[in-house]
Order: sequence, then C-alpha cells, then structure tokens
Amino acid sequence: MIDAPFDFSACRQCACSAVRRASRAITQHYDAALRGSGLRNTQFTLLATLAQGGPMPMTRLAAFLGLERTTLTRNLKALLRDGLVEQREEKDGRVRRIAVTAKGEMAARKAFPLWKKAQDSVREVTASFDLGLASGG
Repeated sequence: MIDAPFDFSACRQCACSAVRRASRAITQHYDAALRGSGLRNTQFTLLATLAQGGPMPMTRLAAFLGLERTTLTRNLKALLRDGLVEQREEKDGRVRRIAVTAKGEMAARKAFPLWKKAQDSVREVTASFDLGLASGG
C-alpha cells in the first residue's frame, strides 16, 4: 500500500531519458543518411574502426566501441556473412581477431560521403533536445 501521493514531475527533466531519446534520433539520422550504401551506422562504425586501427581482438574492439561482447557479435554477424570483415584465429584459440576485408573497406569508402553528410548535419537533429544536464538534473 502506498502511504502518500508522490510527485514524479521532476522525472520530466530526466537526463537519462533525454539522452536515450537523443541517441535514438541521432542513430535514425545516420541510418537514414547511409540508407543508399547498404550499411547501417553500426556496421559503418565497425568497418571504419577496423580500417583505421587494423585487426583487433573481439574484446578490445568491444571495449573500444563501448559495446557488450554479445552486442558486438550480433553486429558483426551480417558483416561476416557478407565478407566485409573476417575472423582470424590466434595461437591462443580463445582469441579471435576481427579484420576488415578489401570488400569491407570499399563498402566503407563508398558510404563515407553519406556518413560525412550526416555528421555535418547532426546538430540540426540534436538542437531540439534539452538533455537536462546544465542544471545537474
């Protein structure tokens, strides 16, 4: 039983909710821009990261991107299937290194101008979001 009414109005300024809404809007913005490339933003980010940094162990790649390893595995599935990345076995069988293939690098190069357009216009998407961070709330 609830003893007294509680005022949840402060939750309207929840920074966590605002950041999550902004994140979804930004993701949709990038995905829309990349639509003609055949890549989603998550896939482009993986390809661009590997093209810049070279082959990486899964755990290091997941940490670099701020992803859970299971999320990274799910995101890599289509890239592996389509031959855009490859998995390389190391001497230590527990370590799997992910590398971008020539086909994957070409796909990222093709998508880059679309990504750049999204990057240059993302402020238009974020301008309407009050993240509730300025007041510490």
